[in-house]
Amino acid sequence: MDVINENGNTNVPQENKKLVAGILGILLGGFGIHKFILGYTKEGIIQIIITIFTCGLGSIIGLIEGIVYLTKTDEEFIQTYQVGRKGWF
Repeated sequence: MDVINENGNTNVPQENKKLVAGILGILLGGFGIHKFILGYTKEGIIQIIITIFTCGLGSIIGLIEGIVYLTKTDEEFIQTYQVGRKGWF
C-alpha cells in the first residue's frame, strides 16, 4: 500500500521496495529495473550496458541480486540498500 506524504507525493514503503526489487531482479535483472526501483540510476545504466556487451549474460547479476534482496530480512535490506546505499550485491 502506498503512503502519501505531506507534500502529496506517493512513497512506497521500504518492504514493498524489497519485494518489488527482488522479483524484478530475478525476472528482468538484465535491464537493471531493480536498480532503478531502489534509486540507483547510475548502477541501472551500468547493468544495461553490461547485459548488452555480454549478449545477455550480464543478467545473471540481476538474478543473483534479486535472490539476495529476497533472502535478507527487512531490517537488513533497509540498512544495506536504503540507508547504506550499497549499489551492488
